[in-house]
Amino acid sequence: METLDEKIARVVKDEVAVVDYDPQWPGLFQKERRHLQYCLPDHLIARIEHFGSTSVPGLSAKPIIDMLVEVTDLEQTHLRIAPLLEAQGYEYFERPTHDDGKPPYYAWFIKRDEKGNRTHHIHMVDGSAEHSHHWNRLLFRDHLIAHPDTARQYGDLKTKLAALHHGDRIGYSNAKADFVVNVTALAKQREDSSKTNP
Repeated sequence: METLDEKIARVVKDEVAVVDYDPQWPGLFQKERRHLQYCLPDHLIARIEHFGSTSVPGLSAKPIIDMLVEVTDLEQTHLRIAPLLEAQGYEYFERPTHDDGKPPYYAWFIKRDEKGNRTHHIHMVDGSAEHSHHWNRLLFRDHLIAHPDTARQYGDLKTKLAALHHGDRIGYSNAKADFVVNVTALAKQREDSSKTNP
């Protein structure tokens, strides 16, 4: 039986590969969205969003659909949703929201195809302020969609970093973190400014 530490060590070594944008990605998101809505308890699921690079038209990305699912109760998500999805072959982790490894935690799932390649990452969080970091990812997504030049810069950066960190997912993520943080902060400023100056 694989321990949690062994499981984590295995998944962080998965290959990092950035590919050209695939117009099928939005459809793959919609298909998985319908599946989750069908098989999971209605009262635990609120909105389901497509985020990350595969949600930005024309942007190069790892060919993995990132999904952000708002749940009404994280404890019940761990108790009820995790067993349902694990029974279907999804890998389940309780992950810390921040890099310090401490609570708050959220539910994270990896879905793979028949060859073992990752196809979806599903992040389940509630709508509380302590998980606002996750919801800010939608600001990043929307900013890239609205600013194609910034999206191109991000795509170029990711292609370069994928070559440098081919077998190191953590190194890859850490190396692009500053870009993501800076663009998200800019998007947040613009959102706040539009609220105060409609």
